[in-house]
Amino acid sequence: MKILIVAATAQEINKDDFINHDVLITGIGMVNTVFSLTKYLHNHTPDLIINVGIAGAYNLDFKIGDVVEVSKDCFSEIGAQSGDDFLDVNTIGLDVDTEFSFQSKTHLSQAKGITVNTIHGSKNSIDNIQKRLHPDVESMEGAGCMMVCSKLGFEFFQIRAISNYVEERAKEKWNIGLAIKNLNLELNKILDTYET
Repeated sequence: MKILIVAATAQEINKDDFINHDVLITGIGMVNTVFSLTKYLHNHTPDLIINVGIAGAYNLDFKIGDVVEVSKDCFSEIGAQSGDDFLDVNTIGLDVDTEFSFQSKTHLSQAKGITVNTIHGSKNSIDNIQKRLHPDVESMEGAGCMMVCSKLGFEFFQIRAISNYVEERAKEKWNIGLAIKNLNLELNKILDTYET
């Protein structure tokens, strides 16, 4: 089985642990992810694509270091402002795919994600996005990878390790090292199920 592992940065995945699988480092953000993955898939046909990385959590039931499967994700910022309100792109009459979902493929807790260009770090923006979309986690790449896989017909799932809670920016509370360690451990366990 040909499996492609997609990560935004080399820091998020220990490539030496996954020499039997292709690893694509896309660069940070949805635009880099869409470009890099589409370019890769022009010449390759993996049986399964796994998007991995870290995420911030809104859902306080998740602990720092937990690894979750993001089975629903969306582009949270495509739309228009109307005063203090946000209008989803489809609300204003444009037909654009902004939400994506895949059937669960792992034993991990399920999460609803949002994909952002700017990590939320102010109380007002956090309150607004929670009221509007009720996310569990946020990343900068998830929906981009989901969109490409959905439109091109590739099997896919996304796992994320919680590095921090989404709150007014306080990077000293983050634990990226623990998140990355647990992410790689869970990914190895998942890959073992495909190899047995």
